[in-house]
Amino acid sequence: MNRKTRALIALALILALALPFLVPSGALLDSQRNRMMEELWQEEEAGGEDAGRLLNLLLPRASAETAKPATPLPEDFSPGYPLNPAGFSDTGYRDDSVEVALETVEKDGVVFRVARVSIAHPSQLRTATAGNPSSSRVAFISSMAEKNNAAIAINANYMANDPVKTSYEYRMGVKVRAKLNRTKDLLIIDENADFHLFVKSGKQEVEDFLAKGHRIINAFTFGPALVKDGALLTLDGKYGYNPHGDEPRMAIGQIGPLSYVLVLAEGRSKDSKGVSHEELANFMFDLGCMQAFNLDGGNSATMVFNGGYYQNKSRDNERAQSDMIYFASAVAP
Repeated sequence: MNRKTRALIALALILALALPFLVPSGALLDSQRNRMMEELWQEEEAGGEDAGRLLNLLLPRASAETAKPATPLPEDFSPGYPLNPAGFSDTGYRDDSVEVALETVEKDGVVFRVARVSIAHPSQLRTATAGNPSSSRVAFISSMAEKNNAAIAINANYMANDPVKTSYEYRMGVKVRAKLNRTKDLLIIDENADFHLFVKSGKQEVEDFLAKGHRIINAFTFGPALVKDGALLTLDGKYGYNPHGDEPRMAIGQIGPLSYVLVLAEGRSKDSKGVSHEELANFMFDLGCMQAFNLDGGNSATMVFNGGYYQNKSRDNERAQSDMIYFASAVAP
């Protein structure tokens, strides 16, 4: 280490230690900072290891260089980018574009599997189908999740299982069918990945929504709608799918812009009895959902994370289904 390098290191350390007392704003004078950094960079380029170490201390360039900006995904059925294995933990997944936080909540004899998800861009909230969107082909959610590099995936509404086909369904901007069902509620996800709920598929409301220039990226006819615009809804006691019974249930909710929660209530087991529509609605409301919607339940209720199930389920009793909802990474390799 030469005398000049030692002097620069000493000056840098003195400035770093004295900074909170001498410069309340936390900023060095630009001219002095730039001169000092320029000389340290010159020393590093000349082979000065000590100068290089000090630069790494003062300017953590390695972390900045490895951070990659989110790259919007195409509006189609292509998969998300491959996930970073280092981003997984026992409690979720995280990279620079998506964060999944997992939690198990036991309440009143029910095991709730909760996944809080935040994304950087609307394109990361995606759907996938087992085959052509209008076909009756089915596949395991676990298989579709792996194929599409899902950070986390859940079942949707098994749209191919509706024998009447009276439903309003879009997948990744593709219209599968657009028949409003007067007995079922509708969830539409727009170009900003915001949720819009239409009780009994309100025809006029849907038309008003489209008249505002919104685009439909995904739409699901199932329900019931549980929470709308931050208000807990009064549910129809005659709604389909055993509304008052204790069943395994799946729900998805939006908490804020690009912030969501997925909830699977386990049921039909000695450890978890399942929930009614009302109990699920209360749970989603208590989580802070602004919008919340019930999806297909029973044995269809499936949550897949990191190649496995975030629930008491195995491949032996997984139901093959036509479609899923998933969140993807937008960090390109």
